Parts: sequence; C-alpha cells; structure tokens
Amino acid sequence: MGPLSDIRVVELGQLIAGPFCAQLFGDLGATVVKIEPPKTGDPMRQWGAGDPPVWWEVIARNKRSVAADLRTPEGQEIARRLIAGADVLVENFRPGTLEKWHLDPADLCAANPRLIVVRVSGYGQTGPYARRAGFGGIGEAMGGWRALVGTPDRPPSRLGVSIGDSLAGTYGCLGALAALHEREKSGRGQIVDVSLFESVLQVMEGLIPEYVAAGHVRARSGSILKGIAPSNVYPCSDGELLIAANQDAIFRRLAAAMGTPELADDARFATHNARGRHQELLDTLIADWTRGQSVAAVEALMEQHAVPAGRMFGARDMLADPHFAAREAIVSVETVRHGDLPMQGVFPRLTRTPGGIRRPAPAEVGADTEAELRDAGYDEATIADLKRRGIV
Repeated sequence: MGPLSDIRVVELGQLIAGPFCAQLFGDLGATVVKIEPPKTGDPMRQWGAGDPPVWWEVIARNKRSVAADLRTPEGQEIARRLIAGADVLVENFRPGTLEKWHLDPADLCAANPRLIVVRVSGYGQTGPYARRAGFGGIGEAMGGWRALVGTPDRPPSRLGVSIGDSLAGTYGCLGALAALHEREKSGRGQIVDVSLFESVLQVMEGLIPEYVAAGHVRARSGSILKGIAPSNVYPCSDGELLIAANQDAIFRRLAAAMGTPELADDARFATHNARGRHQELLDTLIADWTRGQSVAAVEALMEQHAVPAGRMFGARDMLADPHFAAREAIVSVETVRHGDLPMQGVFPRLTRTPGGIRRPAPAEVGADTEAELRDAGYDEATIADLKRRGIV
C-alpha cells in the first residue's frame, strides 16, 4: 500500500523530529523499522494526554519496533545489519552521537552505497553551533518564529504544537525523497543534513529581504498581520469567526454582505494599502457588525458572498464536521491499548497509489525484535543470549 511500498527505512530517532520524518515515510507505504532502547523505549511513549498517553499511537503508526542498546557493541552490530538492508536511515541525535556509537554515516554508506541518511539536529552537522543541544523550541526561536508569535505587549508565545520539530521532519522526508529520485540516476545515496532552525527559517517568508531592502522589522502583532486587512478574528454573539477579505474584490463582497457596499468605494478602504493604513478602524467596523450576530449567521453570509471565513475548530468540532468526514481527514485505527482510536489520516493524498495506516503503533518496546533479527541472519541461540543480557 502506498507509493513507497518498496522502500525500507530504519529509524534511530527519538521524540518528535526524526520519528515524524519516519512517520511520513510509513504513511506513504515504506517499511519502517524503529530501533529504540530496551525496556524504556522512545520517550514519546510517555508524552501527551491519556493513560497510557495516545500521542505515540500517531507518531509510531506503521512502524515495527526493535529494542537494541546502541551503547553496546552488540546493539551497534544489530543496527549495522538492519541499516545494511535499508534505503533510508533517519536519526535526530546530537551531531557526533552516531560516530561515538561506531555508526558513522560515512562507514554506513561505504557498506551500503545506496543508503540515504537523514540527519536532523538543532543546528546542522556543520558550523560553530553544530555540537550544541537543540530542541524544536530553540529552532523556532533562532529561526525567527517565536519572535513573531503573540502580542506586542507580552513576551513571545509558542504556537501550541511542536512546529519546529514537525517542519524539520517534513523537510527531512522531502530531502530524502529528492535523494531517492537522484539515486535512480546515479545509483548512489547521500546524506540529507536538516537543522531545526533552518527548517523554521524556510517558512519565514520575506523576513530577511524585507529587512535588508526596506529596513522593515517584523514584530508580534497578535491576531493580525500588520498592513493586511481585513484579516482577523471577529467576535460574534456566541463565539468568534476568522474572516479574511484582504483583497480588493473580496473586500467588495464583504462590504456587500455587511449591507454597507459603500465601504468598498471609501478612499480609506478602496485599496490594499489604504486598508492597511486604516486597519484598526476597519477591524472595529467589522467587529461592530459581527458582534450582533451568531457565528452560524455570519458564516452563512460569508459563504453566500464567497468571502473566506472559518470557525475556531477544536478536536470536538473536527470530529463532528461533515467536511472532515467526507475527506477522511480523521480516520479510526484499531490500537492495542486504546481500541478504536480516531486520529489524523494520511496526507498528502495520492489518487492512484494512496498511502494508509497498515498497522498500529507497536504497544510493546521491541515487539518486532525477534522477527527482524531473524531476517538479519541471527540464529535463535544468539537472539536468546542477547535477550538474556538485556541488549535487546
């Protein structure tokens, strides 16, 4: 199932960035073998709400679990054998860790010249900061994201999800897919160097050229983007609605929906730049109009007049929404520990070779260790000895 069904991935990652990268591979059909520490496993098994926590069920779906202690020579040999038969290796340890464990990517690539190694780290594999420890939040700060999130009168906020990690995992998968494509021509693998801070930097739009060319410094602006109007969250009698009408023709339709078509010809609001200069006044006028109506009423008017608008969805709203259902944006997975569990579906969608969730996250650490070791050439006596000594 899926366009990557002939690809084999070994994941040495932990927490979010590396495992999310491997999750994307698994969702698109790749066989993913996750190597995690014996007994304790990946710390992600303990993250999130629920008893036991349910986040693991998402990030470890479509994966097989092998428990191996990479701090031991025997565990390192297990990793080498599994990687020798892999197309892609994903790891997100601090630079130098693999080398310390005698798993230097240069040696791994020499043994398996077609291997693609995705290395995700805080600052990348080179540069003066390379050996520093780094989490997603640090990447968000250094990459420019955190400085722009929140209101001007408060310290920087966070988004509420680990966006730096997820972006790095996504770019890691993108880089590996590009390397797989190139391998079709050259027959050779390569290393994909992904940093958390550069993953965030990639989505910072015109932040740097705006500063260089115009001296413009972006700053926190709360629920608006300064100079882009109207685009804000507006109060209704029973909730809030985001309306985005920051384009001339769309604003004209919004003005008509409000029953004040003359606003579109008002010199203060007739053009993009004019609306930006009078953003606060325009937001006040729109809020005064929405405040006396329900969310449903305003949303219906926006749909009628083809004005982009959306409610603030939480999990309950998503589960009840007919569009989510029609798109199968949320699917139910039969898990070992939680039974039938709804979660986000596989994305992006392919029409001819779609991905899917073929197996739930491994409930037990090392659930697939014995099967994978047998496939790697270990005999039953050796496997039993490794288990007895706690290496697997």
